[in-house]
Formats: sequence, C-alpha cells, structure tokens
Amino acid sequence: MSKITKEQYEFALARIEELLPLVGDETPANDRNAIELTMMSDVVVDYEKEYFPIGKPSVAELIELSLEEKGMTQKQLAKEIGVSPSRINDYVSGRAEPTLRIARLLCQVLNITPAQMLGC
Repeated sequence: MSKITKEQYEFALARIEELLPLVGDETPANDRNAIELTMMSDVVVDYEKEYFPIGKPSVAELIELSLEEKGMTQKQLAKEIGVSPSRINDYVSGRAEPTLRIARLLCQVLNITPAQMLGC
C-alpha cells in the first residue's frame, strides 16, 4: 500500500465518525457502509502504526503497572522480594535497573513474563 497522507488520515477519521451511527452489529458485512467503515478503519490503523507507534513499556513502567493491577504498594513489594522500599522506588522511577535475581523475583511476584522484563 502506498504511504497514507495526513489529509487522507484526517478524512478517514471524519468519515468513520459519519459511518459509525450507520453501522451496527446487525449490519451485513457486504453493506456499503460497513465495507467503507472497514476500509477507513484500515487507513487510520496503517497511518497510526507508522506515525504513532506504541513502544514497549520500560521495566519501570512494567513494575508500576503491575503494582497498580495487583493493588500492591511499593513497600509491600519491597518486603515480598527482600529489598528496601527506596530500592523499589529506584526501579519504578527508572533510576536503577534490577539485577537478574531481583528481576526474576519481580516476574514471579508481579506476574510479569521474563520476555516482558527483557523488553522482547
């Protein structure tokens, strides 16, 4: 597919807004509006993938998000893995990277996969 211009992207966004009220779950897949909505959505997705890529979360973001999901405090995590609360704060703020041993414990306690921890 050729490069999508900003103008095409903006047109597609506007057209999606117009088409959304016209297409519902009961609309047949071969309906003209449903087909156009799919095409406009593809344009938006392709443009956003190129110009607004979503990067992988950092170790600090992974820890912070996992703490939120588990409803756990940094202090609780520190106690669980045997480090000081200030050390956990260093990881969450990005001032320090965990050692391999601590990374393994973080993965176990926070249910983070090793691949995520390594940024894969």
